[in-house]
Amino acid sequence: MVDVPAGAIVLRDEGTMTDWKAEVAAFRLAPVPVTREQYAAVLGDAPVSSAGPHTPITEVSWKDAVRFCNLLSRATGCDPCYSMGDSPDADDVVCDWTADGYRLPSEAEWELACRAGSSAVRYGDLDEIAWYRGNSGGDVHDVATREPNAWGLHDMIGNVWEWCWDVYDPRVYGPYRVFRGGGFFDEPRGCRASCRRKSHPTLTIEDLGFRLARSL
Repeated sequence: MVDVPAGAIVLRDEGTMTDWKAEVAAFRLAPVPVTREQYAAVLGDAPVSSAGPHTPITEVSWKDAVRFCNLLSRATGCDPCYSMGDSPDADDVVCDWTADGYRLPSEAEWELACRAGSSAVRYGDLDEIAWYRGNSGGDVHDVATREPNAWGLHDMIGNVWEWCWDVYDPRVYGPYRVFRGGGFFDEPRGCRASCRRKSHPTLTIEDLGFRLARSL
């Protein structure tokens, strides 16, 4: 895991043209998304796919990602971060941010880590840092095969979108959760540090995975 320093980040929702500032405590973030190999090692199997073992796990819902975090925490002797109920909308999931186990990053944590001190649209030349529509051939690729950002984090932009903890806008979209980063089939506009998307926490799709975080 990579140590991410505390900082402040200004997030923006382009649909409502709103900005808001978030303070982020120091935390740790995995240098790559969870891979198919890692997912199968914890759960015993993974969603069927022709993709290789070192590609990001995809076709996992937000609820699947949260369950994986708890299982990995228990398997490694850590305190799970999540308590879960049986709501189909996952609106009864509670995160203990003081637990030492694995969890999803918050949206603010994700963007702070993605930018790695940069205020640019993205942390490097798109063709060098990301697998996207212009160079992916329409397929997911092995992790860490593009250039990392200044903090050593790979695939923060491109390859697959990544689930975050946050609810997008409960007044408008109910339980929909945020995902970030752009995927292998996205145009450059979708592959920006500030780009936000959302869906129901049960969504599974071929270009959406997740990355692990831990509190300090």
